[in-house]
Amino acid sequence: MKKIGKILIYILGAFILVVAGLLTYVKTMLPSVGDPTDIKVELTAERIERGRYLANHVMVCMDCHSTRDWSLYAGPPIAGTEGKGGEVFDQKLGFPGKYISNNITPFNLGNWTDGEIFRAITTGVSKDGRALLNIMPYPNYGILDEDDIKSVIAYIRTLTPIEHNIEKSKSDFPMNFIINTLPQKAEFIPIPDKSDIVNYGKYLVTAATCYDCHTKQEKGKFVGEPYAGGFEFKFNDGSACYSTNITPHPTGIGDWDKDFFVEIFKMYADTSYTPEKVDPGQRQTVMPWSLYANMTTEDLEAMFAYLKTLKPVDNAVTAFTTAK
Repeated sequence: MKKIGKILIYILGAFILVVAGLLTYVKTMLPSVGDPTDIKVELTAERIERGRYLANHVMVCMDCHSTRDWSLYAGPPIAGTEGKGGEVFDQKLGFPGKYISNNITPFNLGNWTDGEIFRAITTGVSKDGRALLNIMPYPNYGILDEDDIKSVIAYIRTLTPIEHNIEKSKSDFPMNFIINTLPQKAEFIPIPDKSDIVNYGKYLVTAATCYDCHTKQEKGKFVGEPYAGGFEFKFNDGSACYSTNITPHPTGIGDWDKDFFVEIFKMYADTSYTPEKVDPGQRQTVMPWSLYANMTTEDLEAMFAYLKTLKPVDNAVTAFTTAK
C-alpha cells in the first residue's frame, strides 16, 4: 500500500508540475503574434476620409471608444467624446473581468507607432504586449484589407486629443490565463469588387462584426446558430435587450426586401429624427443605429444581399425584457 501511495504522490506531483509549466508558458510566452511591423501610414485626404467612414459607420470604432448617452434610445455617442474611451464591460454585464475601452485619441496613442496600432487592431496585442479581450473584434479586423486598417489609423491620428486616462483592463481567473491564448496572427484579404455584391456584402458584414452580436454567446463562447440572434446585453438597471435574428427566416429578415432593410437604417439618419428619451427600465437597445445609419445605400444593399444567402434559422427573439 505504501508503494501505491508513493506512486500516486509522484503522479500528482508530476501533474502539478505539468500544469504549473503550462500556466507559466501561457502567462509569460503568450500572446505570440510577432513584433509590430515597421510601417508609416501616409495621412492623405483620401485615406483619412476612408478611415472616417469605416471608424464611424462600418467598423464603428466610435461605438465603444466614445461616451454614449444612454438616456437616449440606442445610446448615440456624445459629440466631442470621439475616441475618448472609458466604456466599461464588467462582471455586472456578464464579462469575465473588468474591461475598459482605450483612449484612441492622440492624447494616448501619440507615443504609439503606426505598427503598434496596426498590431492591436488586427491581432489583439497592445503596445505593452498585453492581450486584449476579443470584445475588441480583432479576429474580424485581422481578415480585412490591410489598406482599410491603415485608413482607420490615419483617421484616428486626426482625432482631437482628449485628456482622459483609462484604468487598465483586468481579467478574473481563469480568463487572466485564457486571454493570452486569444490573439492570432492576421490573415488579410483584399476588398472584393463591388460588382461581386454577395462577397462584397460579406466583407462589410465582417467589418461591421454583425456575427459577434447577432449570434448567441455564453461566457464569451458562441453557442447559438450563426446570425440567429438571442445574445443578451444587460443594462445596469437589470433590464436586458437581445440581438435580433438576421437570417433569411420569417422569424428574422426573411420577409424583408432590400428597400425595407435600407430604410430601417436610414430612418436614423433622417434630419427629422430625434432620439427619444429613455428612462431606466424602458425599452433600450445597444445597436448603434445612429452610426450604422450613415453607411452608404450601396453598402447596406450589399450587406442585405449577403445576409439573404445565410442558412435560415427559426428563432423568434424577444427584443427586450425588464428587470427581474
